[in-house]
Amino acid sequence: VFVLVTTVRSVAGDREAGVFEYLLSLPISLSAWYWGKMLGRFLMVFMPVFLAMIGAIVWGVVKGADLPWTMLLYYSGLLMVLAWCFLGIGMLISTIARSSDVAQGAAFVVWLTLLLFLDLILLGIMIREQLPPESAVAIALANPMQVFRTASMMLFDPQLVLLGPSAYVILDSFGQTGYILYALVYPVLLGTVCAGIGYMIFRRTDLP
Repeated sequence: VFVLVTTVRSVAGDREAGVFEYLLSLPISLSAWYWGKMLGRFLMVFMPVFLAMIGAIVWGVVKGADLPWTMLLYYSGLLMVLAWCFLGIGMLISTIARSSDVAQGAAFVVWLTLLLFLDLILLGIMIREQLPPESAVAIALANPMQVFRTASMMLFDPQLVLLGPSAYVILDSFGQTGYILYALVYPVLLGTVCAGIGYMIFRRTDLP
């Protein structure tokens, strides 16, 4: 939610502040401004987390602990792709909204919707109402938060016992390695597509 709320003010906030009027007088292309804004926001969001993990690694080396390098790299990758995904969604919302207040409201609606479909109880009710289990799992796996949640469990619980029966559908469809790759690739694609759509809208609309 921090990534969404801070990112949705990027375009909408600059539009309200009149930044685009100055942008038109400078030798900066719209694509350079838009993607530079997103990359700068990505570094601002991800670098503190990355530096914290580096600090944890250094502390572990000093204490002589046996560091799980595979797990550290995997979780760093998960955090990176999730941050990119929500940055893309935030840029899309910020481009569509005409004011910061509308953008923030839309960001909270998106966040609450993703939380709603993160609830396993809701998925259980959907299955009880004759929705095929495969469809319920597909809905869950379209949610980047659920993808992150399941992938973060996988190293500690390779059989996904905590997920219950839905684990069978996931493991039968992907396998452990396949799902790990899916969890690293899907959020990046989703964030990039959302950011790309946002850029096309941004380029075709009036800047002021």
